[in-house]
Parts: sequence; structure tokens; C-alpha cells
Amino acid sequence: MRTIRLIAASAVFAAIFAVSAFAQTAAGKIGLINTQFFAEDKAGITKYVTALNSLETEFKPVFTELQTLGTKIQALEKELKDLQAKAQDPNNKIPINTASVNAKAEEYDKLVREYKFKQEDAKARYERRELAVMGPIRQDIGNAIQEYTKKNGYVIMLDIAKLDNAGLILGLDETADVTKAFITFYNARPATTATVTK
Repeated sequence: MRTIRLIAASAVFAAIFAVSAFAQTAAGKIGLINTQFFAEDKAGITKYVTALNSLETEFKPVFTELQTLGTKIQALEKELKDLQAKAQDPNNKIPINTASVNAKAEEYDKLVREYKFKQEDAKARYERRELAVMGPIRQDIGNAIQEYTKKNGYVIMLDIAKLDNAGLILGLDETADVTKAFITFYNARPATTATVTK
């Protein structure tokens, strides 16, 4: 186990030193962009935020239906547990209607199956729609990052969010973070050919 950790640590340090060596030998500067900020309501990329909001609005009825169905399932599950507890309580003097309990159990099973089906269907439809709506915008943002990188003399632009999630940031000069400047640059650009597919 220790060997695996050492190999993993070696790989992380190798990646860090490779970036460090590249930074020292490159005849230019390295920039950092935090892509997580693209989705910020007020300070993010307007086109990106608008597209995310449209997706949320489009799928709100589906998510509301799932939420309502989930609440029904939880209520029925609690009712069944209460009935089961009463049936096992030796002090309970009220007889339990077995047919009624069986009917509720069948309804519960039916609702759970329906929920799972609708949840999987909604997930698949959302993923397809998300790709259609966000794909062109992500591509346009990628092109804009490339343009911004060249225009401002950077030799490389890194995603600080991904580096941070991977635990690859040990130190950071905040002047290298150009997220806000890039977002301003992108939002000021004229509308491009990135279109949302219906």
C-alpha cells in the first residue's frame, strides 16, 4: 500500500516539476483561469449562465414531478413502517387489515419502479439536452481562451479548478489568475456562431 502511495506521490511531484520546469524554460508567461466561476450568476459568463438557466427552466417540471413522486414514496414508506410496528406491538388492540397493508405495499413497489424509470429517463434526456445546449458554448469559450492566451502573450493557460481538485497546487501567485479578466473579455465579445440546438 505504501508503494502505491509513493508511486502516486511521485507522479504528482513529477507533474508539478514538469510544469515548473516548463515555466522556467518557456519564453513567456503562464496564466490561470478558474472555470468554476463561469457559472456565477452575476460575475460569470453571461451566455453560459443564461444557457444553464434555460436548461434548469426546461427541466423544472420534470424535477418537480420526481420530487413529488419521491415525497409520496417517503410518506407511503413511513405509513408501512408504522403499520408494521403496530402489527408487531403486543399492546396493540386494533386489528391490522392485512389486505390494506398488502395493497399499500404493492402501491409502494409500483411507485418506486415508476420513480426509478422516470429518474433514469430524465437523467438521459437532461444529459442529451445539456450536451446540445452547452456543447457549442463550451467550444466557443475554448476558442476564446485560445484567442485570449495568444493575444495576451501567454505560452500556456491552465484550469486552476482542475489543478486544485487534483491537489496539484502547492503555491500560487494570484497575479497569474486571469479569470475575471477573461470573463470580462468574453462577455465583451460580439455574438459568435455558437448556437443552441433545439
